[in-house]
Amino acid sequence: MPRPVNAIEILHPDWDLPVRAGFTTRAGGMSPSPYDSLNLALHVADDPARAHENRRRLVAQAGLPEQPRWVAQVHGTRVVHAGEVECDVTEADAVWTDQPGQVCAVLVADCLPILLADRAGGCVAAVHAGWRGLAAGILQQAVATLPVAASDLAACIGPCIGPEAYEVGPDVIDSIMRSDIQPVCHPSSRDSTRFQLDLAATARDVLALAGVADIRRVGHCTHSDPARFFSYRRDGITGRMAGYITNR
Repeated sequence: MPRPVNAIEILHPDWDLPVRAGFTTRAGGMSPSPYDSLNLALHVADDPARAHENRRRLVAQAGLPEQPRWVAQVHGTRVVHAGEVECDVTEADAVWTDQPGQVCAVLVADCLPILLADRAGGCVAAVHAGWRGLAAGILQQAVATLPVAASDLAACIGPCIGPEAYEVGPDVIDSIMRSDIQPVCHPSSRDSTRFQLDLAATARDVLALAGVADIRRVGHCTHSDPARFFSYRRDGITGRMAGYITNR
């Protein structure tokens, strides 16, 4: 069945868990170009009233019990409980909860949105990670923070920039490797001094080494599909999408 006109598009993890989770695209909001149309961020130059309306639409269409606990992301390793979050002020790159009705979320426009869930639904988390976050250890920190064994967790990696569009210098690769992480990358076909970094595959390997066995992907490249996804690397000035999760 086709989506209704102006409906929000939500991509859902392919898992059967007692949680509600998804990844938004740029479709279904009211923001004008270059934030068209479902920009969910307040830190870009979009009209805040429009961003708040977009957030309201997400809550209504996704059937969420509350507004997500939005954090101010800084490419660090801080993991906070949803109950501690002052929305859009608390600096962190992962938010988790063990309380029903609290919605964890992160904002992205090329970086990785990663959702974690206890198979029993007892706790959930949303994590934001670019290469800096991966190198700093945000994923390992998030897994270690949750009050269940890593083997009891399921993970889903959402849409992010793909390796064909994500060229980085050797300094980035070296920074990741200094953290005892083996980045998934290969030399660029256009410039032999640079590398095409696969953020999603690198995150998958980090999660697996941390003990998470059930790892899924919603595999879309944000850079290569401008009609569907925001991309900071492609556009510079752009909106932000979300990955969200809550206990039912």
